[in-house]
Amino acid sequence: MKINMDSSLRRNDDEKHIQPSLGMECAQCDNRRMSEPPDKSATTAASTTHFGYRDVPVGEKQKLVGEVFTSVARSYDRMNDLMSLGVHRLWKRYFVGTSGVKRGDAVLDLAGGTGDIAALLHERVLRQAQDRQAHDDPPEGRVVLGDINGDMLSVGRDRLTDRGLVQGIDYVQCNAEALPFPDRSFDLVTIAFGLRNVTDKQAALREMHRVLKIGGRALVLEFSQVKAEWFRPIYDFHSFKVLPRLGKLFAKDAGSYQYLAESIRKHPPQDELKAMMEAAGFARCSYRDLSAGIVAIHSGYSV
Repeated sequence: MKINMDSSLRRNDDEKHIQPSLGMECAQCDNRRMSEPPDKSATTAASTTHFGYRDVPVGEKQKLVGEVFTSVARSYDRMNDLMSLGVHRLWKRYFVGTSGVKRGDAVLDLAGGTGDIAALLHERVLRQAQDRQAHDDPPEGRVVLGDINGDMLSVGRDRLTDRGLVQGIDYVQCNAEALPFPDRSFDLVTIAFGLRNVTDKQAALREMHRVLKIGGRALVLEFSQVKAEWFRPIYDFHSFKVLPRLGKLFAKDAGSYQYLAESIRKHPPQDELKAMMEAAGFARCSYRDLSAGIVAIHSGYSV
């Protein structure tokens, strides 16, 4: 199934450079790389946001987050294993398994990182060759893996290519706050463990709503607020005492792991994020806690 938009996404195999083809001269979707200096004209001294527990100028956060993920790109799965004791793999499978995605759907996976979610979605939306023949060549699905960080996107592309997942997957480096897709392009938009790193979360949610088809669904999988009071001290000890030391031991990078633990605590809790989705225009918003609220899946529809 071809996505109904003026742009097609292509991969430059010679340079390992991922870019959209928009029918105009534009190499990065008008979205700045996270490693580039921020646009200071858009930032005032009084305009700040959080980077972990630090307050930083709004224009600086994108660069700082980019440096974190450039640092951990090659060890991202190990990082997730350390943060979740390996349970993130089960969360992701449940996330996709309950998404309602079906064969032939067009899906956008934002903050797609190393391609875990995109690979799981690919299994469900793309018909195999024999399946297409049996159904008189029905429309094929398509997964678009988007990430603002070029290093993360390259890791994901190389990993999925090595697994033989080539057809039906496109890659685009883009900012979730300003998506380079026409209105109503996708049946499903997902973002897993990425929304908390976005500077303007409300803008990203509005963009997710804009690119969804009528009846389409947005799903957010993210670390959230632990519900059980007795478990919070244990969780905090793991996050702030154990995790940075594991990051230093296995990735030689305690600082990035410290930020990631802090970013979880600064992310909106379940009810607040649900209200943000409603404010962005989503209907039938709901959430489901997993593992006592360590993570939550938020859902909303475009109507």
